[in-house]
Order: sequence, then structure tokens, then C-alpha cells
Amino acid sequence: MKTCVLIPTYNEAKTIGELVNRVRKEGFDIVVVDDGSSDDTAQIARQVGATLITHSENKGKGASLKTGFQYVLKNDYDAVIIMDGDGQHSPHDIRRFIDTVRSTNADLIVGNRMDSTKSMPFVRRATNKWMSGFLSRICGQEIPDTQCGFRLIKKDVLKKIKLNTSKYETESEILIRAGKKGFKIGSIPIKSIYNNEISSIHPLIDACRFARLIVSIFLERLIKS
Repeated sequence: MKTCVLIPTYNEAKTIGELVNRVRKEGFDIVVVDDGSSDDTAQIARQVGATLITHSENKGKGASLKTGFQYVLKNDYDAVIIMDGDGQHSPHDIRRFIDTVRSTNADLIVGNRMDSTKSMPFVRRATNKWMSGFLSRICGQEIPDTQCGFRLIKKDVLKKIKLNTSKYETESEILIRAGKKGFKIGSIPIKSIYNNEISSIHPLIDACRFARLIVSIFLERLIKS
């Protein structure tokens, strides 16, 4: 498969250079979407050889993903691998995603951190378990770690789902809309690297955005029925 690695970033100057270099050593094309960073993220990403797309202002992770997806489809990639820019994901796992999608014929593969959660902060672990159970029921498929940002998505999924959100809830929207379209969602165990990074997620605000997403999708179904 012709595969592109997409890295949405916001103020990741400390980690983006090393991450891009490690991904390049794995032999993949890389596109970094810089979401209006106030540090040197964009300059560093360009210097180390990534294709750089910039937002003039901070629009949200979902907006960065959608910008990256447009690039992937325009350049006719068969699949995209999404990685976080903070160094939490290991580039060595990229090949495993590709091998898994080939062997299972899944349309979307999500990393699963829940088999080894000792290093995961407690609040994040509890939230992930609840969210994963809830979204698995909505999608009609077992997805052990719906909040993991390390994913492989085939181009057919990108072509056929329409995303309406622009923040962190976009990652959940992708799964819901892919599941509703009948796409097969798989997972592989991964090990995340936590370096005491500060999460950009705002629990109350993002919970409200997620609730609004669920309500909007429910209303869509009512209107269509």
C-alpha cells in the first residue's frame, strides 16, 4: 500500500524533529499539519524533511486531521497512518499496522494501549475504558481503545465519511461514521511512551463537545428514518 504518515501538531517543537527523523528512517512519506503553533514546530518539521501544511491560527486537532486527509486523497495514497506529535507513539509500530490491515482486511486499525496501562495516568485510563465501551456499542464492533490517536485509515473510509467536528471529538466521530458505513474496524496492541506531557484536553469542554456529537448523529438518524 502507498501509505502516508500524518502528524497533527500544536506546539511540539521539543519532539517533532526526532519523531519525523525516526519515521523517515522507516521509509514513509510524512505530512505535518501545524495547527497555528506559537513555537518552532513548523520550522523544525520543514527542516527535517516533512511536507508541511500550516494553519494560520489554532483550529483544533480535528481540523488538522481533515486538512491532512485532503492531502492524502489529493495525492492518491492508499492509506494514512496518524501519529501524535508528542513522541508518545513508536514509529517501529507503523509496519505492524500495515501488516495487520493486510492480514485482517480491516478498513481502519486503532492502536490499543489498554493491555498495558501501568504507565497510563489513572484518569486517562478510566476515561478510556468508559469511552471505549460506549463507542463500541454505538459502532457495533469491539474497539478496546477508542481514544488512541495512533491509527491506520484506508482511503475508501476517508472518501465515504463526512466529518462535521474540528476538535478532539473528531477522533470519535471517525469511528462512529466508519462503523455506521459498515467499515471493518480492527486494533493492535501498542505501547505508549509517557513523558509527563501536559494534555491539551479540557475534560468539561471536550465532554460537552462529545455529547453534542452524539446528539447530532442521533438526530441525523432520526431525520433519515
